[in-house]
Amino acid sequence: MKEYDVIIVGAGPGGIFSAYELAKLAPELKIGVFEAGNALDKRKCPIDGVKVKSCVGCKPCSIMNGFGGAGAFSDGKYNITNQFGGTLFEYIGKNEAIELMRYVDEINLSHGGEGTKLYSTANTKIKKLCLENDLHLLDASVRHLGTDVNYIVLEQIYAELKDKVEFFFLAPVEKVEMTADGYEISVKGEKYRGKKCIISVGRSGSKWMETVCRDLEIPTKSNRVDIGVRVELPAEVFSHLTDELYESKIVYRTAKYGDLVRTFCMNPKGAVVNENTNGIVTVNGHSYEDPERQTENTNFALLVAKHFSEPFKDSNGYGESIARLSNMLGGGVIVQRFGDLITGHRSTQSRINEAFITPTLNATPGDLSLVMPKRILDGIIEMIYKLDKIAPGTANDDTLLYGVEVKFYNMEVEIDGNLETLHKGLFIIGDGSGITHSLSHASASGVHVARYIAGAG
Repeated sequence: MKEYDVIIVGAGPGGIFSAYELAKLAPELKIGVFEAGNALDKRKCPIDGVKVKSCVGCKPCSIMNGFGGAGAFSDGKYNITNQFGGTLFEYIGKNEAIELMRYVDEINLSHGGEGTKLYSTANTKIKKLCLENDLHLLDASVRHLGTDVNYIVLEQIYAELKDKVEFFFLAPVEKVEMTADGYEISVKGEKYRGKKCIISVGRSGSKWMETVCRDLEIPTKSNRVDIGVRVELPAEVFSHLTDELYESKIVYRTAKYGDLVRTFCMNPKGAVVNENTNGIVTVNGHSYEDPERQTENTNFALLVAKHFSEPFKDSNGYGESIARLSNMLGGGVIVQRFGDLITGHRSTQSRINEAFITPTLNATPGDLSLVMPKRILDGIIEMIYKLDKIAPGTANDDTLLYGVEVKFYNMEVEIDGNLETLHKGLFIIGDGSGITHSLSHASASGVHVARYIAGAG
């Protein structure tokens, strides 16, 4: 049985930055990282748009699993802010959280991210424009690496870590058990022990995380689920926002229900993509730093947050049921023209072909009103008309809506200011903890725990 000083479960942003900081501050420690997916260079999605046009259900999914986590093929946006992306600051303090996010940014810049742009919402006229239209632009500094540069950064970090840390790929951890002096994990019939254990399994590990918390009697509470669509329109419509801010997080409270609708994951000149979470196909977006890989469209999500308490508590189950309905009707992701949605028509392939925009994802034309709950869809429509006030053309008939987009959040795990559970030496970080929802927050949580373990903070 192999023994380690620290076992890290998951090689997403949290796990990577835990390993990075531990290797830097305490090189004498023996560290083992166990990842359910492949190494970065072996992560390949078979969808090529020609021979394979839709998700074929690879296990593990190379988009969601592997070195770099689900963020490896994202558009590489690191939002340095406490206003969104999680509640890490509630555990470690606002200043500490921002300082750690800036530190992560420095590491990314020194590992291939140099030359990328840092955008900011500070002192922008767009904020005033939003307020004049009952919209609220959240404050943030945004480092956009792009999917291509993000990959390079991960390559360089892995190259630096591979001789300092022992990585196990295609090594899903089945069970975590407590021992007299630490923790034991089971991987494909083999056992590994560690004095300390850091769990960083991301959103795709939500179901597994539930079983770990139940087995180890770690208190949890229900989290929210975000349900919505991905909007795709000509890049010129949002260019005055994206040229200055790149990522604009805009929040609106609906007049009809008082629900909050927000923009999320804006991808200027990007592409809409499939995402597979626990066998459910949903939609997401990517963008590239390289002009050669950019498109003529911009895409972003419009999401409505739903948080259940009594008597129903399974927020993720609710989101999954809506996504499964979309998959049942469309065989995957459904796409609909905004004009068709408003007039109550199902989009057809001929209507999509005749539109003045070329879709970047091969999705099934359909009717989102047969999938989305009325309350959520009403809020999205209301938000589109509001956005049309600050970005005329948003509510154009040919604007494309892809559904569904669902952001699953792990239940919030009870942890302390060191991100440690009630069991000494067991830490839960990143999106798997339910308290971080972004690349920057997840990475910062990894650094925070590593410094605590190394005795440097």
